[in-house]
Amino acid sequence: MATGEIAGRPAADAGELGIGEAMMATGRLSVARHVEPDRPRLPFGPGQLARLDEALALSSRSTGLEFAIYLGDLGEDTRKQAEELHANLGPIASDGVLIAVSPGQQKFEIVTGEEAHRRIPDRSCQLAAMSMVASFKEGELIDGLIGALRMLADTAGTSYQQSRSRH
Repeated sequence: MATGEIAGRPAADAGELGIGEAMMATGRLSVARHVEPDRPRLPFGPGQLARLDEALALSSRSTGLEFAIYLGDLGEDTRKQAEELHANLGPIASDGVLIAVSPGQQKFEIVTGEEAHRRIPDRSCQLAAMSMVASFKEGELIDGLIGALRMLADTAGTSYQQSRSRH
C-alpha cells in the first residue's frame, strides 16, 4: 500500500451513506455514532419492586399509617437526614413510618411520627432493625425491607383495632 491511498470501503455516493456517515473530500469515510452511557444498575428488578410496593400498600392500608422507604445515601449524620426525609412527608408525617437505608454506608434508620410512635414503640423498631440486619448480611435487601414492614405493621395493628380502642 502506498502512502495516501484509501484502504477498506470503496467510495460511495451520498445516497449510499448511512445516518451519521460522511465521505470526506480525501475519500475517507467519517462516521459519527451516538453513544449512551450505561445506565446505573437499579437495586431491584421489576418483580422485587412489585413485591415491595405491595408490602408498602398493604402495611399502609391495614394500619392507617403511612409507610415509606428511602434508599440512598444518608450523609454523615444519618439520623438527622432520615428525620428530614420523614418531615418531607408533610401533613401525614405524624402518621408516617420511614425506613431509610443507605446500602453504600451499610446504615439505616427507622423514623416514626408522633401517632405512629404511639402505636409502634422503640422496642418494636429495634426488633425490626435486628431482622433487617440479619437479612442484609445475607445480601437480601428486599426481604429485609419487606420483613421489617410486616413486623412494624403487625405491631401497629389495624386501623379498625385502633378506632375500637379509642371508644
